[in-house]
Amino acid sequence: MSRGQTVRWMLEEVGQPYEVRLLDYATTMKAPDYLAINPMGKVPAIVHGGKVVTEVAAIICYLADAFPAADLAPDPSARSDYYRWIFFCSGPVEAAFTAKALNWEVPPDRRALAGFGDFDTAMKTLETAVSGKPFIAGDRFSAADLFVSAMINFMISFKLLEPTPAFTDYVRRMTERDAYRRAQEIDGKLIAEAQATKAGQHQEG
Repeated sequence: MSRGQTVRWMLEEVGQPYEVRLLDYATTMKAPDYLAINPMGKVPAIVHGGKVVTEVAAIICYLADAFPAADLAPDPSARSDYYRWIFFCSGPVEAAFTAKALNWEVPPDRRALAGFGDFDTAMKTLETAVSGKPFIAGDRFSAADLFVSAMINFMISFKLLEPTPAFTDYVRRMTERDAYRRAQEIDGKLIAEAQATKAGQHQEG
């Protein structure tokens, strides 16, 4: 039940074997052995070839480059929109919806100091980016579509973003992929198991 679901989707798109270690928010995620991997005590994080990568956007870009056979990134000469929209979502959009979730608004006279300006401007920019074309960064699905659609879906599910036709159509098209369905099935089972375990512990208590 975290943004690790986005990385799970990416791993399913990559199509290579991987090992998952599940952590609990209150205990193992704050334990010394995991803090040695990510001092922030947050998930997701990956370890590949002895190298640690944290932050969803960084993980997505890293995996696309590490496994080029999956064809999840445009050619280097055609990555302007690819990088632009991945990092727009991980920067301004992330900040905007965090502010929204906390019911905090940037004072109009202070918007120049906020990287996202204001929520409405950031969301209108995002809506324009996914409108009028099949994919956000070129003529085929890429890791940018995975990351951006996952972010939009996340915000809509938490009722932080209006599900406009442009947003819902884009998310629907991106999540029709087999890799997404596989990832959801895996995580759905894990979530159900965790909830059942928690319910059993409450009953015993």
